[in-house]
Amino acid sequence: MALTVVLLGAESTGKTTLADALGAALAGEGHRVAVVHEHLREFCERHGRTPRVDEQAAIAAEQTRRIAAAGDGHDVVVADTAALMVAVYSDLLFADTSLYASALEALRGDVLVLVTALDLPWVFDGLFRDGPHVQGPVNRLVRDALVRGRIDHAVVSGSGPDRLACARAAVQHRLAAPDADRGARANPRWQWACDRCSDGDCERHLRLRLPR
Repeated sequence: MALTVVLLGAESTGKTTLADALGAALAGEGHRVAVVHEHLREFCERHGRTPRVDEQAAIAAEQTRRIAAAGDGHDVVVADTAALMVAVYSDLLFADTSLYASALEALRGDVLVLVTALDLPWVFDGLFRDGPHVQGPVNRLVRDALVRGRIDHAVVSGSGPDRLACARAAVQHRLAAPDADRGARANPRWQWACDRCSDGDCERHLRLRLPR
């Protein structure tokens, strides 16, 4: 069974760049790697708009399906976001919390969840980004959902090579674990309890806890 590495985080926190870089780095180490990009972004580009509330569930399900399908024939799947991000935006924009249960369930099993810190400058990508003011609320919803769902996760921070090195350390540690431990879903190693601060700078100390 492939290890699935899921990158979660607010917009403009480097998820796509990190997914591509991490996939290339792991392939360079000899792993068979598949990188799965964001279906929501494809939807927005194809339709020239963001999805309506009634379209959110299908987008989330397709993201989950693509990640699962990519596991065939690969050792590692690197997913540039997951259904949980769709659930978060449904909650933020439409006050719809119905997608959380299935999105969290998709993160169980042999899955490593990495959350990108808010320590990169916000960059407009020319598409449908909402702006830097949304990063904090999205970050809080993501982290709250993971803790509530008891999904083990770690923060990656730093820029460029440092961010990649942080992610690689987490993946290498997980790959080195016995198969029984890799698939087990224990209590989270840490819990994000602050409901006010979303500053990436104050998350940097969490890097010191990887690998354990």
